[in-house]
Amino acid sequence: MNKEQLENEDSPLEVDALHVNAAVLGERLRKLRNERNLTIAELADKSGLSSGLISQIERGRSNPSVRTLQRLSSALGVNLWAFLQPTESNAAAAGPTSGSPSFIRRKADRLKLVKGKSGILEELLSPRSDDLMRFMMITIPAGGESKDMLLGQGRKGGCVFSGRARLTVDGETGDLEPGDAFQFPADVPHRIANPYGEPVVLIWIMSFLDPHL
Repeated sequence: MNKEQLENEDSPLEVDALHVNAAVLGERLRKLRNERNLTIAELADKSGLSSGLISQIERGRSNPSVRTLQRLSSALGVNLWAFLQPTESNAAAAGPTSGSPSFIRRKADRLKLVKGKSGILEELLSPRSDDLMRFMMITIPAGGESKDMLLGQGRKGGCVFSGRARLTVDGETGDLEPGDAFQFPADVPHRIANPYGEPVVLIWIMSFLDPHL
C-alpha cells in the first residue's frame, strides 16, 4: 500500500472528527516532531504518510482523521492524546481553568474526540496523558460499536455508568448493565458494542506499558 492509498483510506463517512482547533493540533505536532529532532521528510518515512500532508497538518490547513494521528503517534512514540494536549503557550491563554493543580482536570478542560461512523465520544478524564494509567468517559450511541481497539502490554478495565453494552474479550462475550465492572489484559482482541436502543456511558481505564496507546 502506497502513501496515497494510506491517506485516502478513510471514506468521507469514516473520517473521524476531532474536537480541537486545527492550528492547535498543528502546533502540537510540530513541537513533538522538533523534540525528536525529526524533519518532516523523516517523520513521513516513519509514519508512511506524505511530507505534504504532514506539512499541511502542522500549518493548521488539514483536519486529520484519528487513523492518521495513530500513524503519527506510533512514529513519534507517543499516545494519541498527546496531539490534543495544548502547548504551554496555548495553555497559558486557555482561561481560568488553566491555573488548576496538575493533578486535576476540570470538566471544561476535557480533551474530546469522536471516533468512527458510530460517533463514539471519548473524553479524557486523566489530568495527564503521559502517565502509565489513563481513564476516559466513553459514550457509545445506540447501535454503535468500537472496533480495531489498540492492543498492547498492560490491562484495561472499567464500569458502566448508564445504559447497556456488550463486551467481547478474546472471543468471549458478556452483556454489561449499569454498575457492572470489567477488567482484562490489554494485549488480547476485544471490542465493545451497544446493540440496544439508548446510549451507554462508561468509564474506561487503561494501565499499560506501550507509550503510543
